[in-house]
Order: sequence, then structure tokens, then C-alpha cells
Amino acid sequence: MRRRRVALLLAILCYACGRHRDDGVATVRFWAFGREGEEVRALVPEFERLHPGVRVEVQQIPWTAAHEKLLTAFVGRVTPDAAQLGNTWIPELAALGALAPLDARLAGNAAVRRDDYFPGVWDGNVVDGTTWGVPWYVDTRLLFYRTDLVAKTGLPWPPRSWAAWRRVMERIREQGGADRYAILLPIDEWQQPVVFGLQNGATLLDAVGARGRFRDPRFRRAMGFYLDLYKSGLAPPLDRSGLANLYQQFAEGWFAMVITGPWNLGEFARRIPAAQQGLWATAPLPPPEEGMPYPGASVAFGASVVIFRGAEHPDAAWQWLQFLSAPAQQARFYELTGDLPARRSAWQRTDLATDPKARSFLVQLDNVMPLPKVPEWERIATRLADRAEQGVRGGRPLDEVLSGLDADADRILEKRRWMLSRQRSGG
Repeated sequence: MRRRRVALLLAILCYACGRHRDDGVATVRFWAFGREGEEVRALVPEFERLHPGVRVEVQQIPWTAAHEKLLTAFVGRVTPDAAQLGNTWIPELAALGALAPLDARLAGNAAVRRDDYFPGVWDGNVVDGTTWGVPWYVDTRLLFYRTDLVAKTGLPWPPRSWAAWRRVMERIREQGGADRYAILLPIDEWQQPVVFGLQNGATLLDAVGARGRFRDPRFRRAMGFYLDLYKSGLAPPLDRSGLANLYQQFAEGWFAMVITGPWNLGEFARRIPAAQQGLWATAPLPPPEEGMPYPGASVAFGASVVIFRGAEHPDAAWQWLQFLSAPAQQARFYELTGDLPARRSAWQRTDLATDPKARSFLVQLDNVMPLPKVPEWERIATRLADRAEQGVRGGRPLDEVLSGLDADADRILEKRRWMLSRQRSGG
């Protein structure tokens, strides 16, 4: 592992050594990940035409290597000028001092209007009152469902409470038989119990993000609702590796609904047989109780664009970020990647505005919430999935699952508590 990191650092240093220009042109180094890193290159020629004194060099990095490369670059002081970041990484890089704050640039900026963004998504870029990123594209979770199987129940849809939703699932199970399920919830996905917790007002961690709050009655109710879906036979106790083919099994009616994200708009359109394309739709998630705001909350996912504190050309990097944030470019990027635009006005420039299956995401995105803004969250989320699986497959009692999860979170957050204590004491 140490050799790998040394090799990675040397590669980054070599890349940095060759990046200086003496022709008066500012070269913005931009790192982007996965497919986005490939497709964003198509936007560069138009930007450079509009900004003749600026060039953009895009480095595409696999998602699997991105986090380590960012940290290695920070340690080696060779971070790029700007980069794409998954919004759950922002708290970590902000805590390290790697990112440049953006509030001064955003003040009075007509090109990047906060009120054109989904509030919960924007909030994920704000840590300790400072804005560190601008949302680039958005992601959340909601229901994909079989319209025929839901209609067959004769019950109101979409549901406006967990109880109404459960009644629909119970009827689907009754009508489908022993070898059919109402909903697919892979047990190695932590997002679903977290969504239910956020919907019910759970904070997951304490006010300063130093201890777990999973035994809180609000999260306890949410986790109980989640685990009972398996106990009642409404959901199969499978992880993702136990699925033969999600799309085929959905088309065959093995399950009637699944909580998933916007990438599946395209996948369902491609993989569900043409004759069944009219038999699936999407719906926002219900809230816990009738009369609560609809839809119920979901999680704010997606990616943002940031400027690094060590940027060689921060002003030019900001011009690039503004360009990526323009509604026209957001719409074009959606056409290239299928990623949902972060700005509402960009939706009106695409077929998303008239697609009823996509419109559910527009409705859901108005009620999304960021995850706890601590660098340790992803480690805690992994333990959450493990503990939930113990409840599903291992038959562990709910309170034992939650006590174990709080203990896991407290252990993971131990260093954070030490750092906060030093800050309070002035050490």
C-alpha cells in the first residue's frame, strides 16, 4: 500500500511539473471522475471560445481511485485548481483545509443563483456556515414501481403515509403469492433506513457530530419500520449479490417496487422489455404520517464542483465553475450523461420537463436532506448496513441493533471528539 501511494504521488508530481505555461494563458486543471470525466471534455471548447485567455485540462479519474488520489495530492501539495467531488466528501476535504471557501464569490453573483438550486442539495455544500462547493448534478432516492400490480390492489396511490404504503405492499403480497414480494430492499444498502430516519426527524448524530443518536425514538421507529418489512415477508432478505437480474425480475413481477436512483430511468428504459414499458413508473416517497408534508424526505446525493485552496488560477477556475453551472451547460451535460441537473431552470431546457417518470425526481428533490457533515460518515454508514443485516438475517432484537450502531459510531467518532475538545480548550 505504501509503495502504491508513493508511486501515485510521484505520478501526480510529474503531472504537475509539466503543467506550467509561459504564453499568458491560464490553464485550469480540472479533475473529474468516472464517466463524467470523459463527457465533460465536450464542454471545454465552448468555454475556451468564450474565455480566450483560459484553457482547461481535464483529467479523468476512476471513481475507485478518486478519493485516495485527492488525499495524496493534498498531502503532496499538488491538488488541481478545481475538481468534481461527491457531496459526502466535502466535509472531509473542508476539514483538512484543502478547499477554498466560495461565499465571497457567490455574494451578489447573478450567474450562480442559490434560489435556482434544490435547497437540501445546496445545504450539503455548506459546512460550519461556509459554502465549499456548487452543486453540479443531483441524485436522490424514490420509488420505481409496477403500475399494473399497484393498480390491482385498488388502494390509493401514491401513498401519503407509511401505513397507507404498507397496506398497498400487503395487498400486493397477498395477490402475488408466496413466491412474489412487494418491495426489493437490498440489505447491504444503508440508504433506505437512513431515508426513513430522516423522514421521521432523526438526526443520526448529535448536534456536533460527535456521537451516534441511533437509539433516538425517531430513528428507532424508522429502523423498526424497515426491519419489519423483512419480518413480514414483504421484502426478500437479499443483498445485491443475491439478485440474479434486477430488471428481469422486476419485469417478471418477482417484486413490485424498489427504492433507487435516477440512473435507473435510463436503465429501466433500456432493459425492461418494450411491451412492458408502460407498466412501470416512479413516485416520490411517502412521509411517516398522513398530513405531514408530501413527499417524505429523501437523501441529497450528487456531485459538486469545488476550487482548491492551493489553486494556481483560482479566478479562472471560478470562471469554469460558473460555466458548468449555467443552465444551458447543465442541460447539455444531462444530454451527455443522463445526470440530473442541479438547477431547476436547466430542467426546462430538457425532455425532463415533460417526462412524467423524471418529474417524480423533480418533486422529490424539493424535499431532500444532506447526510451528517462529518468526514467519518461513510464509515458509519458501512456499519449501519452491517448492523441492519444482523437484524434482518441474524434475528438480532431492534434495541440490540441500535445499541451496537451507537457504539460503532461513538468509536469511529472518537478522534473527532478529541479534536473538538482541544478546540474548546484552546489547545
